Amino acid sequence: MSTVTERTVSGGGTRVPDEVIHEFGALLSAAALLERIAGRELERRCGIRHAVFEVLLRLSDAGADCPDMGGLAGELILTSGGMTRLVDRMQEAGLVRRRAAAGDRRRHLVELTDAGRAKLDEALRVHAETLRAHFAAPLTDDQRHHLVAALRTLRTTARKELGDLR
Repeated sequence: MSTVTERTVSGGGTRVPDEVIHEFGALLSAAALLERIAGRELERRCGIRHAVFEVLLRLSDAGADCPDMGGLAGELILTSGGMTRLVDRMQEAGLVRRRAAAGDRRRHLVELTDAGRAKLDEALRVHAETLRAHFAAPLTDDQRHHLVAALRTLRTTARKELGDLR
């Protein structure tokens, strides 16, 4: 059985009941900062936002099974309007094209263009360099492997908890 420890938060009155809150905060803070660094490098070196990179990556993973706009929006946690605006900008940049789904003209499928594949290749190189420098390099190989194993365990248990609510 674990003991509950209390810490006073700076400024006085509020007491944090357990160290695990601070540990979880460290995880979220590190993830948010690393994501900002990754996004900054994609914008600076490739001229694309992180969300564009995510769409390109998902479209690449889909192969011949082009996802529809709604599916992409759900995967990226965007509203349908936000996804439409993002794909509009990507289409204007020549990275993707839309086509009506067979048998349902209301659904639009999204696929990579050759320019989109080239931009994804460039972005993957930049992203890998960024992650090597800011995620991998500060840790030993052993630390990184333990961290990744622990994060996979957390992901698995969280998915079990959420079930169909994912």
